[in-house]
Amino acid sequence: MLELRNIDAHYGAIQALAGLNIEVNAGELVALVGANGAGKTTTMSTIAGVVRPSAGDIQLEGSSLLGLTPEKVVRRGVAMVPEDRDIFPVLTVEQNLRLGAYTRHNRREYQEDLEKVCDRFRIIRERLNQSAGTLSGGEQQQLAIARALMSHPRVLLLDEPSLGLAPALVDEVFDLIQELHDQGTTILLVEQNVRKAFEIAQRVYLLHMGEITARGTPEELSREVDMGSVFLGGDTTTRQESTGE
Repeated sequence: MLELRNIDAHYGAIQALAGLNIEVNAGELVALVGANGAGKTTTMSTIAGVVRPSAGDIQLEGSSLLGLTPEKVVRRGVAMVPEDRDIFPVLTVEQNLRLGAYTRHNRREYQEDLEKVCDRFRIIRERLNQSAGTLSGGEQQQLAIARALMSHPRVLLLDEPSLGLAPALVDEVFDLIQELHDQGTTILLVEQNVRKAFEIAQRVYLLHMGEITARGTPEELSREVDMGSVFLGGDTTTRQESTGE
């Protein structure tokens, strides 16, 4: 469904991503994990067309997304829920949702999708006419995900959905992500809460200083990589490599 091929990305003279290769198959939930500064958000922004790669290619269902504006990437079927949610606080909840559906112009379909979103996110139905800025952090995260779903994405990019949320709300958000995946949504998840990410992901990529240093199922990475060391800025080699096995 989504493939990154040898992606490099730079911020001026600083290389943020180096030779990234990532695949997300249709219907999969794939997690990208790593310490702060590893390049996770840059990866997501590059897929979404916000950051232009300096080398490599990004393919969606066999067609390149390279050089497309973020708007055109959305039209092609990729929607991102950014790390800071990026809701519009002075607009109502419904106005935020309407912005998520800006690529579509059929009023009847919009109303049908709005009903589906309201059925899935009960709090949204209750707050449709309320300013989005008055929602709690967990409610804003639900709104950000709902807004992305309004574009009918083939691939949903979730960047740190648990960031800044209380533990009970983190569980709610991950239950929602699991539900979306169970219903067939293809998801690439960036998450620093490794335990929660490993609970729901089918495959995991470990990103360290802009490079993929390990990949596999959550069970494989749990056996092979000292994740505690990774997030303390330590070695990212597998346990077999570090012990010479």
